[in-house]
Amino acid sequence: MKTFTLFLSLIYITEILAVSGCVVSSPSGESAKGATKWVDLGRGVSLEVVYVPPGEFKMGSTPVEKTWAVGPEGGARFSSGGGAREAYEGESRPMRVKAGVWMGRTEVTVGQFRRFADETGFVTDAEKPGGTAHVFNRNWVPAEVGKPPHPWAVMETKSWRNPNHGIPQQENHPVVCVSYNDMKAFCKWLTETERKAGRLPEGMDYRLPTEAEWAYACRGGRRDSSYYWWGNMLRNGKGRLNIAGTDFLPDKNWAWPGVNAPWKDGFPMVSPVDHFGERGRNGFGLADMCGGVWEFTLDHFDPKGGHEEVHYKDAKLRTVSRPVCRGGNYYDVPGNTRCAVRLGIGSVTYSDSRDGFRICLGVSRD
Repeated sequence: MKTFTLFLSLIYITEILAVSGCVVSSPSGESAKGATKWVDLGRGVSLEVVYVPPGEFKMGSTPVEKTWAVGPEGGARFSSGGGAREAYEGESRPMRVKAGVWMGRTEVTVGQFRRFADETGFVTDAEKPGGTAHVFNRNWVPAEVGKPPHPWAVMETKSWRNPNHGIPQQENHPVVCVSYNDMKAFCKWLTETERKAGRLPEGMDYRLPTEAEWAYACRGGRRDSSYYWWGNMLRNGKGRLNIAGTDFLPDKNWAWPGVNAPWKDGFPMVSPVDHFGERGRNGFGLADMCGGVWEFTLDHFDPKGGHEEVHYKDAKLRTVSRPVCRGGNYYDVPGNTRCAVRLGIGSVTYSDSRDGFRICLGVSRD
């Protein structure tokens, strides 16, 4: 009876710690799946991270999934070159993430990035003299039926402060128009701030997740090769992700052309982070892993597929010139917002109003 009472007490204490944001550990010292904690960025701004335990998953996609992605329901036949981009995913293959990490519950928000910029005076690549960003062209009109739509333009006056969405930017929107360099600068600032405050374990850094860490976290603990973290059925995605639905574009009377999602998500452009609540969180409690904005990873892009260990252009120097981004964005059709979707970005200074990032606290990788 005493043993049973003690067991119940431990469960109760664990639940209280998890809710309060404290680190929860198992008897072996491993943090508990789903444990959360808040990182104080100062001046009333904070950032929530969720513990993702080590485990196995499948990287890539099956031939059946690739065919679905470019088919009538997936709708990616124009934007992906009829299947050429799906080849980047590689075949479905088992991989393992050997060490647990703390992952951002959501992408870094405008407000969180603003706190960093205000504190440090940081100037992003898009804001520098001659800097540019790829953003929505609000004067764009749909192309002819059957031609791929490309409503994006390179502009010199747009940045994370004004990404030209055509809707008012909110502090809880995911920050966009930030480059790989800018993302790493944010992570370095956060690492140095937390280390100086004595809150960072030895050998741990805030950084971008490796591609394997991101792909594993996206699946939310599933070990199969399902299209989405909830399974293969697109209809079950309603109310879970920000995607190119039937919502009208800002100040226009048409929706995104080629839209395949048969519902409205309520947002013609990007949605606030974690807007969909529990329904939009996967098995690890991570929000917005599919759709929303593309999320950058630490790795250099390999067109043959992702790697279990972090992949660099030059392994000895640990360099990256073409970062990997994953997960799709608010403009994409269903076939382009799957767990396996991946792209290589042209450079470490490239900025786009569809691209953002989520932080990871784990063993230092660079």
